[in-house]
Amino acid sequence: MLVDAFGRSVTDIRVSVTKRCNFGCIYCHDEGLGPVLRPRMPHEDEMSVEEIERLLRIAREYGIRSVKFTGGEPLIRLDMEEIVDRAVRQIPDVSMTTNGSMLAKRAEGLRSAGLKRVNVSIDSLDPAAFREIRKGELAPVLLGIDTALRVGLKPVKLNLVVFKQTLPHIPAMIEHISHGDGLKLQLIQFMPELVGQQEWMVDIDSLKKWLELRADQVLVREMHHRRIYLFNGAEVEVVDPVYNAEFCMNCHRIRVTHQGELKGCLNRNDDLVATRGLDDDGVRDAFRKVVANRVPYYGAYVKDFPRRAVAAAPIEFPEIPAA
Repeated sequence: MLVDAFGRSVTDIRVSVTKRCNFGCIYCHDEGLGPVLRPRMPHEDEMSVEEIERLLRIAREYGIRSVKFTGGEPLIRLDMEEIVDRAVRQIPDVSMTTNGSMLAKRAEGLRSAGLKRVNVSIDSLDPAAFREIRKGELAPVLLGIDTALRVGLKPVKLNLVVFKQTLPHIPAMIEHISHGDGLKLQLIQFMPELVGQQEWMVDIDSLKKWLELRADQVLVREMHHRRIYLFNGAEVEVVDPVYNAEFCMNCHRIRVTHQGELKGCLNRNDDLVATRGLDDDGVRDAFRKVVANRVPYYGAYVKDFPRRAVAAAPIEFPEIPAA
């Protein structure tokens, strides 16, 4: 197992299979390779199926036990089912994050290939607001979520990025998951260090207090000591890395760019270690190098950041309807 200088073992890996996407989310931090209208075969910059499988085979040698495929939008690639099939031969715990717009037609094939579960990014249940934030249509996403549940890609985690434009839509999303067997909600703090727009930030600690006061039960997850708020048995979890040294100190993840570069931190692009053109021993050295260079983003790489504190003025929401 690979362990960095801060004692953080690396247990999971996130692999971007493309930078292309068919949505244009206003908070996206990556211009990507350009928008597409329909799935295509791999772009010339993107790793091949064989390259992805080799990286995962070597990752397994170091005790990495889970892989999540990301993008861009992974389902842009027509060979995503083959990628999953090859991946599970190396690391059986395989999941994927998707915008859900193309999931309905492919959920069953992905499940048959060995995909365990999906995260679906969805920032509002209001079609007009969804379109404004994500520059796409809501209906195919909802169909994709329903299909994923039906074929057994459970749990389906709904990812909602928390910033000023999405804040009013959180109560309806909580009410929605409280009636859906197999649905969970992740409220993911907006990360201005990736895109700017500091004025879009909201006080995430005040949101956590709001959830705590209204949840049926509050659990504490061991990793990051993150709170899980239960509403009618459905889980709502807050992912809040910004200005959070504890979050970074408990990070056990490395990443792979669509071009096959290993990456130790989501927030950094100065730590990339190329793997293309290397033999297996060279790739092993690349894994060791990227982990040796890992440091907590907050607390080590960035040492001067605001102290987090609950705002004096609480966040105001409409009440969540009774289940």
